[in-house]
Amino acid sequence: MSAGFQAVQWNARKLVYDGVLLAAVALFIGSYILIEARITPPDNALAWIDLRINACGVCAFIMLTIILSIGPLARLDPRFLPLLYNRRHFGVTMFFVACLHAAFMIEWFLARGALPELWTELTTMADYAKFIGFPFKTLGLAALAILFLLAATSHDFWLAFLTPRVWKGLHMLLYVAYGLVVMHVALGVMQDDCRVLVPLLLGGSFGIVTLLHVLAAWRERAGDRGTSHEGWIAVGPPASIPDKCAHIIAAPNGERIAVFRDGDQIGALTNLCAHQNGPLGEGRVIDGCVTCPWHGYQYRLEDGCAPPPFTERLVTYAVRLRDGIVEVDPNPLPPGTKAAIRVAAA
Repeated sequence: MSAGFQAVQWNARKLVYDGVLLAAVALFIGSYILIEARITPPDNALAWIDLRINACGVCAFIMLTIILSIGPLARLDPRFLPLLYNRRHFGVTMFFVACLHAAFMIEWFLARGALPELWTELTTMADYAKFIGFPFKTLGLAALAILFLLAATSHDFWLAFLTPRVWKGLHMLLYVAYGLVVMHVALGVMQDDCRVLVPLLLGGSFGIVTLLHVLAAWRERAGDRGTSHEGWIAVGPPASIPDKCAHIIAAPNGERIAVFRDGDQIGALTNLCAHQNGPLGEGRVIDGCVTCPWHGYQYRLEDGCAPPPFTERLVTYAVRLRDGIVEVDPNPLPPGTKAAIRVAAA
């Protein structure tokens, strides 16, 4: 870390972020219960429990949809990057809201003295072959188990222990959890609640997540297309690379390469930050170091090494200027290899 960035810790910005997040969750759940109670006044204790179940379930589903939308939104518009930095806090909060949803469901069965019925519903194998009557609560429990795994491994200790590649692969299970939740709602709530609001919320949320990912992928695919000469990938004139920023290109094997310009110095690094595989090319050069936009990890442009006393090193790529065009050799160099060049000031 440099003096310009703080590591992942409880700084003022995170406290504000978490405070706003918790207030928004409380406001949503409280407003949902009040509005629903006014539209259809509960006439017994079970009806009040139903309200709490639905309020927490809808809140958790909307939060999960937002979490899955943050990544592509940040790639489409950098103004969403602040949401990306603290997405793990968002995810852990969402897990606790989902736990409340499950706890209120158990409370509902306990209030009816019917907890054995829940066990019977979950363990009747013949019902799993049905569409109407499918034990949809199993899908919710499976999604909750995945969310617990992700929340429990959200700390940086697990990131370092598992390695960034394994950790990131593990957390891709969030998409599996989302699919389970969608089926949980489709096979559960939609069977009993005939209001058009439910399919609109479900279909609209799923459509938004899908559309954002397609748009982000299409934009990256368009940026991957480029020309090459003798195996070197053409980036463009030095001035085409914004000062203190990067132009991201793709190697033939699909690896992303971030080509940065810091005044008259141009260098190419892997686009994966050593901390959490964050998109390094979406960051900036600050205090002479390439700074990851996720958590502020920094690396020298000339050799991909973190400034002392830190020891992280990134893969670098050879760069050359040919006929006024910056070109990059897509073959990676060993981490920490000096490869940056100087060009005429742009």
